[in-house]
Amino acid sequence: MPILAPGVRRRTTARGAVVATAVLLGGMLPGAQATAGDHEIDAHLVYTCDFASGEQQVQVGVTATVPDSARAGERITPTDVVTEVTLPDAVVKELAGAGAVTLGADTRLTTRVGQQGHRTETEWLGTTGTAVPVPASGPLTLRSAGEVPFVRPLAAGDLTFDALGLAGVLTPRKADGTAVEPAATAAGGTAVEPAATELACTPEADQPTGLGKVRITGEEAGITPEPTWPGDTGSGKAEARPKDLAAPEVGARKEPSAAAEAAPPCVGDPNDGLNMVAYVTGYADVTKLRSATKFPLACAQITQGETRPDFSQPGFLHMYQDSAVVLDYQGKPQLPPASGTFLTFGFMPTTAVMEMTQIPPKTGGDGLLVPNIKSDIAIDLSNNSSKNITVITMDFMLRLRDVEVNGVPMDVGDSCRTSKPFRLTLEGRMTMTPEGVIDGYTLVSGGVLTGSVTIPPFSGCGTAGEDLDSLFTASISGESGYVKQTQGAPCATVSADPTYCTPEGQPVNVPVAER
Repeated sequence: MPILAPGVRRRTTARGAVVATAVLLGGMLPGAQATAGDHEIDAHLVYTCDFASGEQQVQVGVTATVPDSARAGERITPTDVVTEVTLPDAVVKELAGAGAVTLGADTRLTTRVGQQGHRTETEWLGTTGTAVPVPASGPLTLRSAGEVPFVRPLAAGDLTFDALGLAGVLTPRKADGTAVEPAATAAGGTAVEPAATELACTPEADQPTGLGKVRITGEEAGITPEPTWPGDTGSGKAEARPKDLAAPEVGARKEPSAAAEAAPPCVGDPNDGLNMVAYVTGYADVTKLRSATKFPLACAQITQGETRPDFSQPGFLHMYQDSAVVLDYQGKPQLPPASGTFLTFGFMPTTAVMEMTQIPPKTGGDGLLVPNIKSDIAIDLSNNSSKNITVITMDFMLRLRDVEVNGVPMDVGDSCRTSKPFRLTLEGRMTMTPEGVIDGYTLVSGGVLTGSVTIPPFSGCGTAGEDLDSLFTASISGESGYVKQTQGAPCATVSADPTYCTPEGQPVNVPVAER
């Protein structure tokens, strides 16, 4: 019934088996990022923006990571995308004079994607997350980051990125956190409105606006445009394709998902170089009840162990890593409470709130948690293919409360729980072909894990001399139940990489439970 750790299925096409191997080896280190075959975009532009006090020039910096090359038909997603907007002294004084103590920003950079004379546009969205302090005077730089849509070139030839218009919203706030209200009128009767300012900026003429390019190889023949763009972003909307069918495809911009908005706090220790945090969710089946319980998003605190290379098997390199995971819900080692509905004895509708509390691993003599995550990447040195298996074991106690049978509350007391701890074992697998195609789960990328669990008998159920242990034991205990858990890509808190971490140090990736 439990849930645990990690998984979002992802399939990545590497730009060569050697690069993919570097990804695997680098990815086992906390905060490590594979950069082989990639290059950095680092552009500095001047924009003119409209403010309440009139037009002002602002400095805009754009950084991102893109591959050196890719093949026609392959999706390309820029990563580590950051837009820096530096407000001039006049605007900063205006904000400070209106009582602004902090300033947040949401930005939208329109980017033109071109290839062989064909062009389309996409949007790079970013947010500052945590508001930044507003000085009394001087320039102020706002750093916004976020995920951006994919681009899919349909032919060979350089794929170029150019900056177009910049838009967004500036949100100033007072010391108490409330929004800065527009000032009534200034001396002379001129309205001054520094609050919640809409940004509308255009790049200055006569300056290069190119951001970067990617070399695209391969043949145009045989590449069929996808039916929607993108259709698989989770928005549920199939948007019309650009009129220029030869232009590169781009994915629709990503709106915050309901799952992301409902995600609980999940913050790690930025001073711990081994700490990662990840969101997890999933389903657990109770075989007897012929039902599945969905567990809400939970936070997993992961402590990575050291990576140990092993060449003892001829022709293979094994990379072993032992890590530890402890769930974190409101400071307790447990999953968020989950409500389940099932048919007791096959006909009686019963609902209950289930609390899954983890028994954390013990602390070893080195002061670290005893590992409950075992990872092994086996790399075939003859062809650069590899297989990875990760096994996670967790011990739980299950408590039932707020029970209703056929709509009638049943008092089961405060101690209705399994009579002893039980173990959940989950397994995730990853494969990499000699061509560099990676598919499956790793601890540092997330994915799907599956396993099974057997629930022990119950004890302590019932009040006033009424023993309900046998009822729940007969209905729930025994018979292994299937468990499928999904882990999002973790945030290595020591690095706080904006690709994987929010400005608050929480995971960017919020997984959705899979059946």
